[in-house]
Amino acid sequence: MKTALALSLLFFTSSALAAVVGKDVSYKAGDTVMKGYLAFDDAIKGKRAGVLVVPEWWGANDYARKRARMLAGEGYVALVVDMYGNGQIADNPQEAGALAGSVNKNPPLALARFQAAEKFLDKQPNVKKGELAALGYCFGGGVVLNMARAGEPLKAVVSYHGVLATDVTVKPGDIKAKLRIFHGEADPLVPPEQVEAFKTEMDNAQADYMLVAYPGVKHTFTNREADSYAAQFGLPLKYDNAADRDSWTRTLEFLKATLK
Repeated sequence: MKTALALSLLFFTSSALAAVVGKDVSYKAGDTVMKGYLAFDDAIKGKRAGVLVVPEWWGANDYARKRARMLAGEGYVALVVDMYGNGQIADNPQEAGALAGSVNKNPPLALARFQAAEKFLDKQPNVKKGELAALGYCFGGGVVLNMARAGEPLKAVVSYHGVLATDVTVKPGDIKAKLRIFHGEADPLVPPEQVEAFKTEMDNAQADYMLVAYPGVKHTFTNREADSYAAQFGLPLKYDNAADRDSWTRTLEFLKATLK
């Protein structure tokens, strides 16, 4: 009897875990093949909101995929966005910086690649049309904020330890999305003057935003690999479990309140 019960529980647990499906997908931005990752819970029937996940400067790696699966477990269809083309992934800061720079220095290219992912996700049969959000980490955080500045039709935008500076001029009413920004106060890559300039920009744009700053927290605080990156490459990064958990909890509450 105990054995049968244990097997039943194991089957139930395995079935529940197997409900989240993740698969590699391809779509095009102009002539460039973009290689992303789509995650969803196939036990959920009907359409649901979609969330774009824009990765750190390393590219569409396992960390970004993990976040997509976490979102799928919460009932969303999540797409990891390839911003570099052909699924390129960097394994060192020099390569990552070059790839990120090629996108950051070319706003029309960044917009076109984001819009290609946006269109691909919006057309998925299990996604409610127009019910989209975007989450971005580090490099990706800057990308999603710039997409909001560009007036992309997103319901919600969330930036985690993203760069807040921009060359984009925003007028009142340009930003359609509601924004949440999670920032580490000890992040040397986003100094206090950049944070204050961002707040002024958002206030002048009459944006619906909230910036949450975590005292003593550094860059890449949501990624458990941050400490190993810091040791390996001498980067000012550090994982923070409390900030990671709090920002994720707040994100889920925000998405639930904003998306249908």
